[in-house]
Amino acid sequence: MSIRSPIKVLRTAISAATIAGVAMTAVCASADQAAAQSYPERRITFVVPYPAGGATDVSARLLANKLSEAWKQTVVVENKSGGGGVVGNDFVAKAQPDGYTVLIAITQIIQAPSLISKLPYDVFKDLAPVTQVGLSTIVLTVPDAQPIKSVKELIDHAKANPGKVPYGSFGNATTSHLYGELLKKNAGIDMTHVPYRGAAPLVNDLLNNTVTAAFVDLTTANPQIQGGKIRALAVGGEKRRTQLPNVPTMAELGFPGFEAEGWIGVFVPAATPKDIVAKLSAELSRIIASPEGVAGLETVSLMPVGGSAATFEATLRRDYARWADVVKATGVKGE
Repeated sequence: MSIRSPIKVLRTAISAATIAGVAMTAVCASADQAAAQSYPERRITFVVPYPAGGATDVSARLLANKLSEAWKQTVVVENKSGGGGVVGNDFVAKAQPDGYTVLIAITQIIQAPSLISKLPYDVFKDLAPVTQVGLSTIVLTVPDAQPIKSVKELIDHAKANPGKVPYGSFGNATTSHLYGELLKKNAGIDMTHVPYRGAAPLVNDLLNNTVTAAFVDLTTANPQIQGGKIRALAVGGEKRRTQLPNVPTMAELGFPGFEAEGWIGVFVPAATPKDIVAKLSAELSRIIASPEGVAGLETVSLMPVGGSAATFEATLRRDYARWADVVKATGVKGE
């Protein structure tokens, strides 16, 4: 009777475990591929974490209609607002990872980790990026009733009236608030922050000359800019926008730190099979790049982007660092 060496027994056990692991991986990969081939088999829900009517909602409905036409499946849009987007984001982060619950989110999702100490989800661990829909330009504006014609004139006015110049934002710890505080810090001025519950009421008060200046998203501001009722002084981002070709970027004017842009993007729960993510990403990117997609997004002053999940993930990590720097520089805290 032979006695097997403990080392041989261990090697045999390790080999068996390795074979089992490889087999299990192959089974899982096969199951994921099968799921992707049959996907979608039923209704898909696009979750928008904001009220109906805004650019995020409009974009979601455009994508939902075109995806439904292409895949011959029902695609519905469900608005789950609350917590500045946190409620809807969390709902999708905790949903079944099967590709049937899809999040249409905005830049807030990547800003929030630097602003809010306790989020119920981790954007990098609990959500998987699918594609970037479009860029939402931020614009520094003043009412037409104001004699201010440039960023320099706004700064000079604020320096001459410390603490007496009100600037509006579309909410505490939003992009417009962060950029307002960044301008104050970089220019060495003291303006009073007036937060609103959204961009629409902010623009109304700009029209009434209730606030002297505000960073507003181009989607909301452009009709009033084109109508000559509010004046665009500068835009955020890395380059000028085609809708406002004569308006300089903040960087051109000597103010760094305003390069990060607002955007709308698509996410699914993190454990969603990669083949399903790839299939959804490819189809949505095709829709975004189509003539109807480009026209629909440009109608609400968004610059179409699209692209792969990997490209969007790289953007997320870059913008996470950018917004963390802005938050640190301004000292703004979320609620």
